[in-house]
Amino acid sequence: MDTEFLISLLTIIGIDIILGGDNAIVVALACRNLPKEIRNRAIVLGICLALVTRMSLTVVAVQLLEVPFLLAISGALLVYIAYSLLTDQADDREIEGGTSLWSAIKAIIIADLVMGFDNVIAVAGAAHGDHTLVLIGLLVSVPIIIWGSKLILKAFDRFPIIVYIGAGILAFTASRMITHEQMLYPLFNNHPFFTLCFQIFVIVGVMAAGAFRIKTSKQK
Repeated sequence: MDTEFLISLLTIIGIDIILGGDNAIVVALACRNLPKEIRNRAIVLGICLALVTRMSLTVVAVQLLEVPFLLAISGALLVYIAYSLLTDQADDREIEGGTSLWSAIKAIIIADLVMGFDNVIAVAGAAHGDHTLVLIGLLVSVPIIIWGSKLILKAFDRFPIIVYIGAGILAFTASRMITHEQMLYPLFNNHPFFTLCFQIFVIVGVMAAGAFRIKTSKQK
């Protein structure tokens, strides 16, 4: 296991945890109207099917990122997602709870697809075409998200700096996506110092812009 593989794997796990902290809330809302005796079954089946769906979408996204300039465009989109992570103070998505086992499972899968777009783009970019990384990263991070998400969300509220760290991870991934774009290869590969400065600029820029937006909002 080389350093590049390990960094990418840890990045993917970090992305899944940061962007997947609301998955437990989705599951809870989707299953809130179910009888207690089938609630656990709905949670397990819903999460497993949502995981398979997300894996499939991420693998497809990895292939699509080989289209010219799409990696750079997706990286730019991820910069916006990182900024939004800092500035979105409230989540106004509504999840309709199911009244039967399969309706609850359907609600979990649909909600995961809608809310998981940023995760798919980020993981695909961090994987750099390695399907093994995608599968390992998701398999390792999902149990952490499911059983530890409440602790993660509490930590977000108690230690806001964690959100900045998460935004920094996304910004780092976005900068790597842009610098690994084949169509921009001569620009970044032949100028390593410029590449480093660009990555630092993206990370610091996202965190500074987010902090400024939050400060401005509080003043208003």
